[in-house]
Amino acid sequence: MDEKNGQLIYIVEDHQLIREGVGQYLRLSGYEVALFGDLASLEAGLAVKEPDLLIQDVMLPDGDGFVFVKELKKRSDFPVIFMTARIEESDRILGFELGADDYISKPFSPKELVLRVQAVLRRYSGGNDRPADGMLYVQGHAMRFDDRNHTLHVNDEEVFLTAAEWRILAHLINKAHELVPRAEILKECFDYDSESYERVVDTHIKNIRAKLGDGPWIETIRGWGYRFIGHDTP
Repeated sequence: MDEKNGQLIYIVEDHQLIREGVGQYLRLSGYEVALFGDLASLEAGLAVKEPDLLIQDVMLPDGDGFVFVKELKKRSDFPVIFMTARIEESDRILGFELGADDYISKPFSPKELVLRVQAVLRRYSGGNDRPADGMLYVQGHAMRFDDRNHTLHVNDEEVFLTAAEWRILAHLINKAHELVPRAEILKECFDYDSESYERVVDTHIKNIRAKLGDGPWIETIRGWGYRFIGHDTP
C-alpha cells in the first residue's frame, strides 16, 4: 500500500458497514479518515477542520447530500466525490452540476473507490505546468487568471470557481485560440473517456460563463467543443 500521506478524507454514509469498510480500506491506502453517519455530525466536523476530500452519500437520514453540497460549495473549495445508489444519468449529471469532482455508484469495489480518490486528489493538487498569471482581454473585458496563486478576477471582481470549473478553464486558457473537443476536456480534466459524460462538460461551461459575466471568453464550436478567445493584449 501507499505510504502515509497525511491527506484527510471525510466519509459521510449512514450505513455503518459501508462507512467502516470504506474507511478501513482508505486507511490501509495511506489516508487519514474521519467517519460521519449524518449531515449534522459532518457539520460539526467541518467546523473543527476541513478535509482534503469529502466522500458524500446522497440519501441521508437528516437531509439530501446534493442539497448539502450545493450549499457547501458556496463556502468551501475542497473536492467532493458523491457515493450513492442513485444510478440514473440525470443523478450523475446533477452531481457534477453541483460541483462534484467524481460520482461513484453503489455497489462498487473498494479498490475502484481508492483509485478515484487518488485521481481526484492528483488532479486537484497538481495544477498546470505553465502558470497563466497574466492579464487577458476580450471585447473590453479584462481577466486575471493566476493559476499559481489560484485566484481569478474579471473586471476587477474576484470570481470563485469550483475545482472542476477551474481545471476546465485552465485547460482552455492553456490552449487559447485552439479548438478543444469535449472528449479532450473529459479526458484531461476528469479522467473520463465516455461520450455519455459530454453533457457534463456543457454544464460546467455554462456555469463558468455565468460566473465570468458578459465577456465572450469561451466560444462554442457547435458539434465539436469549445475555444478560449481571450488575448494577452487589450
